[in-house]
Amino acid sequence: MDTEFDFDFDKQEKKSRRFKLVIKISLWMVCVCVAVFLGWLFTVVALEKTNMVGSSMEPTLSDDDIIVVNRMSYLFSDPERFDVIVFNRSGKEHSYYACRRVYGLPGERVQVRDGMLYINGSAITETINVEPMITSGLYEEEVTLDDDEFFVLGDNRNDCEDSRYFNFGNVSREEIIGKAFIRLSPFGIINKLNLIDKDSDEAK
Repeated sequence: MDTEFDFDFDKQEKKSRRFKLVIKISLWMVCVCVAVFLGWLFTVVALEKTNMVGSSMEPTLSDDDIIVVNRMSYLFSDPERFDVIVFNRSGKEHSYYACRRVYGLPGERVQVRDGMLYINGSAITETINVEPMITSGLYEEEVTLDDDEFFVLGDNRNDCEDSRYFNFGNVSREEIIGKAFIRLSPFGIINKLNLIDKDSDEAK
């Protein structure tokens, strides 16, 4: 007696292909959604735009330059010497973002004399084009920074407020928002701006 099979292999194979296609599309959509979410999270949480206020960082940054701040830079580490940082002066008369360059690190001894900056008794070799400082301010005598303090200077050394002055002072770790990363217009990586041309110095 012959046995007949009504099982439709072609139909079952088509269902299997459709199922695999649905799985692939679903996985693709999940990947896209995750990528969009991570992109949004990165731009909202990790990066922030702000404007440079005033001429304290000229010629590196000018008044009203748009700056992108990397808020993640100091999540697991502290600012380093020569970093350009953005910080919130919430403890001052008005709450605002400021931008300066880090020189003195927590616990270091800082002094300004004869137009030069000394850290732990040694003169700092500048990496950027700046004028010698006319005013020593509070740092005419050597001062030791607290464990959470950073000594900062503006690149426009003789026409700005910075850690040398009482009404500005040092920057505490908790005030720091992040590292000044990019200048949008004209575009530039901030830690690459206004650097001393070593080749021209060696040629002199």
